[in-house]
Amino acid sequence: MKKRLDKILGGILVFLMASIVIAVLWQVFSRYVLQAASSFTEEIARFLLIWIGILGAAYAAGQQDHLAINILPPKLNVKNRIKLRMGINILIILFALFALIVGGINLVYVNFELGQYSAALGLPLGFVYAVLPISGALIIWYKIIELANPQKYLAS
Repeated sequence: MKKRLDKILGGILVFLMASIVIAVLWQVFSRYVLQAASSFTEEIARFLLIWIGILGAAYAAGQQDHLAINILPPKLNVKNRIKLRMGINILIILFALFALIVGGINLVYVNFELGQYSAALGLPLGFVYAVLPISGALIIWYKIIELANPQKYLAS
């Protein structure tokens, strides 16, 4: 299940990266070659960057590639290292639950309730911020998988 999720999320991130490259290239081309700057590409690039950054953080959490200060774990025995890793994962789950899911759902709700739309695209901003609870759910899913089998992820 994790490998399938990794593949899907990786594919989405590749698509978003390709989209942002195309949007920025079109912006540069239209501004300097056509002498008429495209009004919507800057907004698309901004929204794609938000999605790439936040979904990329979820992907990195699932791959154990996030930034870590690794001073204490090497000094601990295997049993205590597992306990430390489990404690850290529980803290990550709590953060993802409250900051990303609860806070993200509130942000999405407020944006839809207030009827806020982006200036150039006319896109409801709730769709832009929907990545927060999605990413929070993905992080929680990855961390639950790791909590279920901490030995497997201890080496990484």
